[in-house]
Amino acid sequence: MSHSLDLLVIGDANPDVVVGPLDAPLAFGQREQLVGSGALTLGGSAAIMACGAARLGLRVALAGRVGDDDAGRYVREALAERGVDTSAVHVDPGLPTPLTVVVTGGPGTGGDRAILTSPGTLAATTADDVPPRLLAAARHVHAASYFLMPRLAGALPALLRTARGHGATTSLDTNDDPEGRWDPEGLAAVLAVTDHLLPNAAEAVALAGPGSGSPAEAAALLAARGPVTVVKNGAEGALAHDGHTLLTTRPRAAGGVTPRDTVGAGDSFDAGFVAATLAGLGLPEALELAAACGTLSTRAHGGTPAQPTWEEARQHMASPVTTDRKNAS
Repeated sequence: MSHSLDLLVIGDANPDVVVGPLDAPLAFGQREQLVGSGALTLGGSAAIMACGAARLGLRVALAGRVGDDDAGRYVREALAERGVDTSAVHVDPGLPTPLTVVVTGGPGTGGDRAILTSPGTLAATTADDVPPRLLAAARHVHAASYFLMPRLAGALPALLRTARGHGATTSLDTNDDPEGRWDPEGLAAVLAVTDHLLPNAAEAVALAGPGSGSPAEAAALLAARGPVTVVKNGAEGALAHDGHTLLTTRPRAAGGVTPRDTVGAGDSFDAGFVAATLAGLGLPEALELAAACGTLSTRAHGGTPAQPTWEEARQHMASPVTTDRKNAS
């Protein structure tokens, strides 16, 4: 089947205000705390992933919803500047654009961060924001931030099934669940039509539920439910389980560049994995290239400014993938 679009990304797009690093706890009582840097940049898991994929050379469109405000105009312009088709980024006349403040931690926090999000249009995003023409045009459909958009989440099984009917492959990055429920019943229907699940380690353990004490165990449990499960594991690298074999990789240093922050690194990882898969690379190489994309994206503050090109990512591919058949299930 002929496709005019490599990738359709469905999900969230908003400005990120990234400040830090902050070594002490956030102080209330109208206390002013000074940090080393601050940046206004494009955020939202779906938006960062879409920009990363476009940077890697894919033809990308984003479907979602923003408000009729300055923040919404900023989002649409930033996406377009990075080569993402915004024709399906719909403008809501009554709700504001989502906004996220990210407070990054200092060395004493192990690179942790606090994320505060005003949801704006997220809860109003529905299947009507995803044009059928784009579902039919895309080689791959990726959905992000499942728990932030409950109305869209309920429609995802049908949307991904439709995309598959047009010959597309599919992926999902749920991101965190602010309510901590992790929706096992709703997710079962989505995972049945998802080719690749792309959580981080904490998300994988939460999604897998009881019996998933480690990211590797969680990946095995999730892969048994259908999708190849690819887990971003921070400083430990990444791992993947295809239902039979566990693969692991550790990223090597990004050309000697000291990481500045990790905001959006997981979304850049997602972009690299999807781009590698669409390029025909096998799972071990796709895992390596994804890890390189995530690592390189940390060279600047915010999710999109330091995303690599395909050539950069290939030059900085992670160390060789190892196979663990003993612990594969």
